[in-house]
Amino acid sequence: MEGINLLQFLPFVLGGIALLIAIALIAIGVSNANQKDPLAERLAEYGSQQEVVANLEEIEMSIPFTQRVLIPLLQQIAKFTTQFAPQQALERTQRMLDLAGNPSGLTPSVFWAMRLLGMLGLSVMMILLFSRKSAIYLIAGGVGGAVLGFMMPQMWLSSKITRRQQAIIKALPDALDLMSIAVEAGLGFDQAMAQVYEKWDNELALAFGRVIREIQLGKTRREALRSMAESMDVPDVTSFTAAIIQADQLGVSISRVLKIQADQMRVKRRQRAQEKAQQAPIKMMIPLVILIFPSIWLVILGPAAVQLYKSFFGGG
Repeated sequence: MEGINLLQFLPFVLGGIALLIAIALIAIGVSNANQKDPLAERLAEYGSQQEVVANLEEIEMSIPFTQRVLIPLLQQIAKFTTQFAPQQALERTQRMLDLAGNPSGLTPSVFWAMRLLGMLGLSVMMILLFSRKSAIYLIAGGVGGAVLGFMMPQMWLSSKITRRQQAIIKALPDALDLMSIAVEAGLGFDQAMAQVYEKWDNELALAFGRVIREIQLGKTRREALRSMAESMDVPDVTSFTAAIIQADQLGVSISRVLKIQADQMRVKRRQRAQEKAQQAPIKMMIPLVILIFPSIWLVILGPAAVQLYKSFFGGG
């Protein structure tokens, strides 16, 4: 009897292990993908040490297990998955990663490896979970787990894009105000962007810093601004960059353009806030009807229902 009970729990244990391995590899890919070369870091550490260590094996073993084993394994899986992924799908993935701000330095190949691992992990877990059920449950669980595991990284990336775009829209009016003040104080447009980059730590400031570096490396201001607008896909940023490029071409005062753009962005932000305030009652209706109203009815009508039941059926 004891052996039979252990065999009954074996599929769940194996499914949990498979899911944990898949989640661990996905988390490692998200947090550590495409970082600096670990070999170069180890050699730099070896050269900077004052005391000479016995050999390089000690430095090798001092590296965490994730960097020594799991990350190379994930990279090999990524190379394997890119052989079967269409080029257009990889380009679309790269576009989405750019819109998300390239979180943790992810590449399209690593992202597709994450999707493959999620698909296999959840599919195996669901199959083992429904191994005692009929074939219909087994097939439905396997297919459903595979689809869910394959789509979860995509949903995570889409949410990252949405949050980044919302953060940029929220920060743009204040950034334009700061740039307008800096230009009126005598700074140039590039120096005004540098002020935003130095004083703030958000997605918009990081994008401004990238524009400054690209200009320093030889790109024209027009190309750098257009590249920034394409990497964000935010209408407000697109209109702002178009106004700056046009003002630069026509010789219009940058200070005036920045002030007008700041006023317009502030009005748009106020309109968005008013729109969300008007949508709030409708959005609150669903949790009110489903969660709060039944509880209120139960508290108010519960004692009366008990009294009625006792009066008609309780006999006292």
